[in-house]
Amino acid sequence: MHGVMLQRMYEATAELWRPIDEMNMGLMNLVTLVGATCFAAVYALFIRPKTTTTGLIYGLVFGIGVGFSMGFGTYSVMPVPVMLGLAWFVGLVVESVIGGLPLAAIIREPIAGAP
Repeated sequence: MHGVMLQRMYEATAELWRPIDEMNMGLMNLVTLVGATCFAAVYALFIRPKTTTTGLIYGLVFGIGVGFSMGFGTYSVMPVPVMLGLAWFVGLVVESVIGGLPLAAIIREPIAGAP
């Protein structure tokens, strides 16, 4: 999403971002890992029943919350175009809904009577 679909918007607002050689992609990978772990942990610990439908709904609700906060929260404090805030919002909703599918397939309810 960022490297392809949003590349032109980032180029148009280049003065707002660190130069590519100053970006800390190791930290960004850690941020992604922590976010994905929390996404899965909340589902595993608090969501019942664990079905494909609840995985999709969880992804949608999570995506709306995180996407709105990131997209429009950032827009409210940085001079980014509103379309960039909207793209972040929509992108996070889509990513989270898609992420809910494998989450629901991997994290299942325990089978009754299984050790």
